[in-house]
Amino acid sequence: MTFYFSSVSYKTIFTAVLLAMTAPLVLADLSLYPTRIVIEKNQRAAQVELINSGTVPETYRINLVNRRMGEAGEFIAIDAPGPGDQFADEMLRYSPKQVTVLPGGSQTVRILVRKPANLAAGEYRSHLQFDRVADSAGASSLEQAANLDANSIGVVITALVGASIPIIVRQGETSVSGVLSDLTLIAATAENGPMLSFQIQRIGNRSLYGDLSVSFIPKEGPALVLAKAGALAVYVPNAMRLTRMVLQVPPGLLLTQGRLMLSFNERAEAGGKLIAQASLILP
Repeated sequence: MTFYFSSVSYKTIFTAVLLAMTAPLVLADLSLYPTRIVIEKNQRAAQVELINSGTVPETYRINLVNRRMGEAGEFIAIDAPGPGDQFADEMLRYSPKQVTVLPGGSQTVRILVRKPANLAAGEYRSHLQFDRVADSAGASSLEQAANLDANSIGVVITALVGASIPIIVRQGETSVSGVLSDLTLIAATAENGPMLSFQIQRIGNRSLYGDLSVSFIPKEGPALVLAKAGALAVYVPNAMRLTRMVLQVPPGLLLTQGRLMLSFNERAEAGGKLIAQASLILP
């Protein structure tokens, strides 16, 4: 699931910027389940549960959007398909288009798939986007909280929080394999601990998706897990993804006289099968 600030609205009367900046930022309590939908074979429907764990009703507008994944895993919104892009939006229908969820409540969004008769084999992906709708009644809450008088000047900022999940439609025979390469140990800095950088290569006509782990294997003694990253994807049509993982190295441990083992496995619910593995020798 991808979270983002979908927009920011400003009610401006000028100055008291410091007051606005020091006010608490309240984010919408949005939960979605599942966080990824894969529709394959003869499946024709799916659903998403939108859950409000907050204390006030929340309204969300729902849209289908198309996004391309960058080499570092970032998503880029696009209007027209590029080379290799295969989007699912034209074959997806969903309901409702807007929902209001009471505190502690939930709402089901139902998704229907209609594949064209001549759909080519492969994987098609779009994202179901949930945008929080601004509450106009609360637009002046910061002014009220600050007890600004008629001569005061201030700024009210309302952050609209949203999320999106990928919807993947697979047609016909699809397969994928992965390769881990270009492992490099990056020294620690004042801001971060040591990092392992590497490339994930995707081979096939469907996306890679799984969990990463990095272990230090000394010449003597047991292996020690230094980093984990779950639910990482390399989406079609990307052939590779550049990735870095910060290593949690215990005090006193030197990353020498051994090797770093990088493993990429299917998610546990998919069986946990090893997809790819590579190691970096540490002198």
